[in-house]
Amino acid sequence: MVNCESRVDTRSADRRRLVGRALTSVGTGDGEGGGHGREPEHDSRLWHVTLSVSGKPAPLSEVRRGLEQLAHDHPFLLTSRYADDHAEIRYWEEARDLHDAAAVALRLWGEHRSSAQLPPWEIVGLEVIDRATYHQRVAEGYGPPPAHPVGVHPY
Repeated sequence: MVNCESRVDTRSADRRRLVGRALTSVGTGDGEGGGHGREPEHDSRLWHVTLSVSGKPAPLSEVRRGLEQLAHDHPFLLTSRYADDHAEIRYWEEARDLHDAAAVALRLWGEHRSSAQLPPWEIVGLEVIDRATYHQRVAEGYGPPPAHPVGVHPY
């Protein structure tokens, strides 16, 4: 059985390292995080991230394999769609604010291009929205549908 709390703590620590600064929160003076010899809790939120990349055409099998490796290395990825010259990656990011979530997203492709053998494409689009906005868009029928099925799929 996998301990989900320690897995989330590890992922959060990895994300803070990627952002390049520790995420901190400020107590409200009502005992939040204070006393009892404990560290203050981080005020993190969930952000829905859509990262779009494109570049020179690459063999579809290599694009798919690279995205599958990225999803394996980072199980927080929800879904990826791809063609021979572009791809879209959608996932939920836990971060204190939009700036932190965007910073992690902007580093994702470049930092894992070598390890996952991803094509040398550039980031051409990034959308980061909070959880409430994502669900509001879906409910109103103009947002992206929930990622079904999860995984790596061709366009």
